Amino acid sequence: MAGALEGLKILDFSTLVPGPYATMCLADMGADVLRIKSGSRPDVVDYLPPFLPETEMSAVSAQLGRNKKVMTLNLKDSRAIEVIHQLIGEYDIIIEQFRPGVMAKFNLDYESLKEINPRLIYCSLTGYGQTGPMKDRAGHDINYIAQSGVASYSGKKESGPPLIGIQMADIAAGSNNAIIGILSAVIYRERTGKGQHIDVSMTDGMIAFNSFMKGAAYLVDGKDAGMEDNMLNGGSLYDYYATLDGRYLSFGGVEPQFFKAFCQTIGRPELTAGGVTPKNVDQVKQEIKEIIKRKTLDEWMIEFNEADACVEPVLTLSEVLEGPLVQERCMVVEVPGPNGRKVKQIANPIKFSESSPEYRHTAIPNSEANTKEIMKKLGYSQAEFEEFTNTGLFS
Repeated sequence: MAGALEGLKILDFSTLVPGPYATMCLADMGADVLRIKSGSRPDVVDYLPPFLPETEMSAVSAQLGRNKKVMTLNLKDSRAIEVIHQLIGEYDIIIEQFRPGVMAKFNLDYESLKEINPRLIYCSLTGYGQTGPMKDRAGHDINYIAQSGVASYSGKKESGPPLIGIQMADIAAGSNNAIIGILSAVIYRERTGKGQHIDVSMTDGMIAFNSFMKGAAYLVDGKDAGMEDNMLNGGSLYDYYATLDGRYLSFGGVEPQFFKAFCQTIGRPELTAGGVTPKNVDQVKQEIKEIIKRKTLDEWMIEFNEADACVEPVLTLSEVLEGPLVQERCMVVEVPGPNGRKVKQIANPIKFSESSPEYRHTAIPNSEANTKEIMKKLGYSQAEFEEFTNTGLFS
């Protein structure tokens, strides 16, 4: 069965997480993704342990490179630019993740390439965008979150902004917006025949997340947000609570019926009248903390599993990935990997009734890159390929 995005052909010039995660998702859904990478400079994620057994491929690289073809090219070699010019006749969607101006130095920027293919869709994914005072600054996930304002009202007053265990800005504000932008541009091209340049800034994406709730409020009342000052950031009983065994449970029952069930389960039904944001919230929260610490997580979950209170355990990664929800939802899949072995990986989270995601193979190591077959398809001879190899085009 064909994937939902069969027929889309994408050249991927990205590294690290944001671009590669976006193109992995697109490839899962049927797009033909050809990753252009250096033959001599590994990506940073290539060094992250653990590595697949009996290989030099990291588990992260194997995941992010899933379903993609690979071509190694030295972009500093003018012959590589000629190859790219040939490829965009077929691969008419590009995603790149360099700082503004870098692709222009190679004559691979949108303005140069649209002259060759006016239908080209070209997505530039950066930390701070193609314009503005910060466009040339280096940055990573933590910096984009800090610059967005989100960190200023997240976390606890006593400990400050929290470090998050995933790259939220990279993926939620970067990868996902790149996917949305590319697919929107594809629809536009189908209507008009025109390609376009897409400018995705991860900081812009994080700023947009302020729309709910505090950013929208500030633009009306002019009041800055602070830590633990609203219902969802610690200013109410909506929170995590430590249990006797050092684990945590989460309580999210902001609606009256769920809060009532919570209060009844912990043996304090009289707290129901005050709601999830009582006037003496600090005092009530401290009382609840003391109550929750009297039992282990398992003991509490036996009780809360019988109550509709929006209470769930904070699970470890092993509990999640080996648990019944992941199994039922097919969120771990076995993917053909190096040496003919199956590799367990996180699945694409979107479920389709007619065009399910496919998991054809993990990332391809440079030693098994598709460079030769692609060059042959472009019309280059074996002798030319050998000459290019010996003179550094693919390094």
